[in-house]
Amino acid sequence: MRIDLHTHSTASDGTDTPAELVRNAAAAGLDVVALTDHDTTRGHAEAKQALRELPSGLTLVTGAELSFSLDGMGLHMLAYLFDPEEPELARECELVRDDRVPRAKEMIGKLQGLGVPVTWEQVARIAGDGSVGRPHIAEALVDLGVVPTVSDAFTAEWLADGGRAFADKHELDPFDAIRLVKAAGGVTVFAHPGAIKRGKIVSDTVIAELAAAGLDGIEVDHMDHTPETRTRLRGLAADLGLLVTGSSDYHGSRKTCVLGEFTTDPEIYGEITRRATGAFPVPGAGGSPAA
Repeated sequence: MRIDLHTHSTASDGTDTPAELVRNAAAAGLDVVALTDHDTTRGHAEAKQALRELPSGLTLVTGAELSFSLDGMGLHMLAYLFDPEEPELARECELVRDDRVPRAKEMIGKLQGLGVPVTWEQVARIAGDGSVGRPHIAEALVDLGVVPTVSDAFTAEWLADGGRAFADKHELDPFDAIRLVKAAGGVTVFAHPGAIKRGKIVSDTVIAELAAAGLDGIEVDHMDHTPETRTRLRGLAADLGLLVTGSSDYHGSRKTCVLGEFTTDPEIYGEITRRATGAFPVPGAGGSPAA
């Protein structure tokens, strides 16, 4: 089984629509794909409809990538198979989404102050119906010739945490995030915890504290982790009793990673589905849910 548990669509900052993402996942030979847009479940309905129309055995895992903040660091937590109607979690996600527009406008204002002729209209056009975020602003910088790639915009010179054009947004406390996802019947996995190229990372001690609070796993096999980091995190997960996942963090054409570039072991995926009570994997027309 080929299992990719971290992807994005146009519902947040990917370039594939949810339907396109599902079709592309099937074409890539995946058996399981998780749709984990930033702080939203808005793409799930379209993805499910596309799955019903596919003659494949692809299984869809519904989820989201939640934004949280710790000691001034903006970090992410993957939440799987939770009940999207759980009121407290839904309200927190809405607060995060609602803060994305004023935050983007603040960053655009900072860029303009640095002499970059970017506009809100340009960024809004790039974001379309998705939840506007830094990748959309980064793409505008690429279009303007300020940086060569989206990744090059995520530096201290531009949009990285603490960068010249960075602005804070409403984010969850990680311990609250774990509690809320658990209350909604979901499973939590710390996304790319060793991605030092994105900025500061948390210590192993913090990960241990999150594990004690109920964190289920950590994303180890990821494009932003070096082989040495993966080895270290795998050992840490073993010490703490955490699940180890691997994922592409696919964003369509906005990033260089491809679907299935990194995958999750079927036994780990099975454990995630066993722990979840808020929702269930959705099978395609060609088979029953992969488990």
